[in-house]
Amino acid sequence: MSRIGKKPIPIPQGVEVKYENGVIRVKGPKGQLEFAHHKDMIIEVSDGFVTVKRPSDRKFHRALHGTTRQIIANMIEGVTKGFTKVVELYGSGYKASIDGKNLVLKVGYSHDVVYPIPDDVKIEVKSAPRGIYGGKNEEKQFDIIVSGIDKQRVGQVAAEIRRVRPPDPYKGKGLRYAGERILYKAGKAGVKA
Repeated sequence: MSRIGKKPIPIPQGVEVKYENGVIRVKGPKGQLEFAHHKDMIIEVSDGFVTVKRPSDRKFHRALHGTTRQIIANMIEGVTKGFTKVVELYGSGYKASIDGKNLVLKVGYSHDVVYPIPDDVKIEVKSAPRGIYGGKNEEKQFDIIVSGIDKQRVGQVAAEIRRVRPPDPYKGKGLRYAGERILYKAGKAGVKA
């Protein structure tokens, strides 16, 4: 039995879960999500819990079991708490701003990169002085905060923003997730005579 798949999902107060014709709908204080699961999975909603069962022990069904359960759990968490992913800008002169319905990135190209903000996620840009000095000419660090109720969409949008300028493996300049560790490569070794 799947360790994740066999766990029942508690339905918190203020969340409504409906299951009809292979589609599960979750409605909560932050919004509404729906998910059409694979026809082989058996979903039961009763007594304040959602349970997912599989018809057999075939490898395919075992794989679907835990995945289906986790998607439903993420939907319930999304409509109650929401999800957030932070993308940080590292580089001299790198800046981010919001212009109407677009995110504008200045990340070392000859032009500004304009990313249209999707309707189902919220994007904010926060800036703070970087370093310990706090002087006038000190460089600012920009953080792009992507938030929404659908975990997959928040991660997808954050990945698309990061793809604009992935971190350089030599100096670390670029866009990276908050807390991401960059594996640096060694630079050129000096010529020895």
